[in-house]
Amino acid sequence: MTVVLINGERADGAAVSVFDAGLTHGVGLFETMQAAGERVLFLREHVGRLVESARHLSLGHDLNADALMRDVGVAVQEGGLERTRVRLTVTGGDLNLLARARRESAGGEDASPPGPTVIVVAQDAVRYPREWFHEGVSAAIADWRANPLDPLAGHKTLGYWARLRELQKAAGKRAAEALVLQVTNHLAGGCVSNALLVQGREIITPIARGEEAKIGGPGALPSPVLPGVARAWALAWAFERGMTVTRRMVEIDDLLGADELLLTNSGWGVLPVVRVEGKAIGPGVVGGVGSMLVEEWERVSA
Repeated sequence: MTVVLINGERADGAAVSVFDAGLTHGVGLFETMQAAGERVLFLREHVGRLVESARHLSLGHDLNADALMRDVGVAVQEGGLERTRVRLTVTGGDLNLLARARRESAGGEDASPPGPTVIVVAQDAVRYPREWFHEGVSAAIADWRANPLDPLAGHKTLGYWARLRELQKAAGKRAAEALVLQVTNHLAGGCVSNALLVQGREIITPIARGEEAKIGGPGALPSPVLPGVARAWALAWAFERGMTVTRRMVEIDDLLGADELLLTNSGWGVLPVVRVEGKAIGPGVVGGVGSMLVEEWERVSA
């Protein structure tokens, strides 16, 4: 059963205003999670990322992580599904952002905004073809470029139209994902995934938001790459097994010359890519690291 909660109430008794900032201006953030029974995978990590982004981008609300996790848990429990796809969306709420900013700057008494709009949708999980994970998939190269100077880049905002258009074009090429390059022509990742390159006993991944200064030093260019939850899990798995984990700017030659290319997100877990625009990655079959990670994800998400 699909369950929709809006501000903690079932959708049949709640509504979203036509003046909501998420509808009128795309002001909002979201997280997509998977649940096995009533267990939501990496729930705290997903909600923590959303709350941190809301604070960083001045969404205008002091979000309560515990309350958000509670709403997700209620929706999953009421849905009663074996495998659930959960989307948590938080918007700026029913307000005029510019008018509020003017009131605050003038010291007006009516400066407190209404609360955020919190929407939780729990529904049947997407069933990806099993052969994707054991035979690998093809990926296209997106025309759209990620801009590291965009302050919204690297956050999971509601502005996904450009990514969805690229996914539509990729599907027309029988590709499962579209790889996005930065305006510098360095790899950012997939439209809806993070990228991991395997080269021998090393895993190489593009620098994500929040990792710039630590890796590139003071003055490093900002990263438009989302710090993925499944990415973090996969990198920890590799490190624990003695593999070298390298975060750096990834060039086209790195991508096409890799032994393996893996795409991670919280929906499919780990997806091996064996061709990019018709060119084989490595031997053109799923490699050893990809096979092990796919198997391990199946185990932890069971």
